Amino acid sequence: MQYSEFTLDDTKYETELTQKFVNRKKYISPNPGLIKAFIPGGILNIYVTENQKVKKGEPLLILEAMKMKNQINSPIDGVVKKIHTKIGEKVAKLQLLIELI
Repeated sequence: MQYSEFTLDDTKYETELTQKFVNRKKYISPNPGLIKAFIPGGILNIYVTENQKVKKGEPLLILEAMKMKNQINSPIDGVVKKIHTKIGEKVAKLQLLIELI
């Protein structure tokens, strides 16, 4: 039996971890500069070009999904490094659309 040690509120604990917990997918903090499709759909319009400066809240593109037109805005101030999609393209959920730096 192997115990793992962790500290919570200045108290040390020893516990056994389940195999499911040990094998779980580790959490990776999302990168706000990687704009991904939150739902599958089609690209109706792209408002930016590569190397263009954008401000937080500025529209980047329109993603149509389930007959709704979703405007995707920039989450940060930055520069468009690369556009990974084009108008009329069908995209999958979590597909990379735009890279900001």
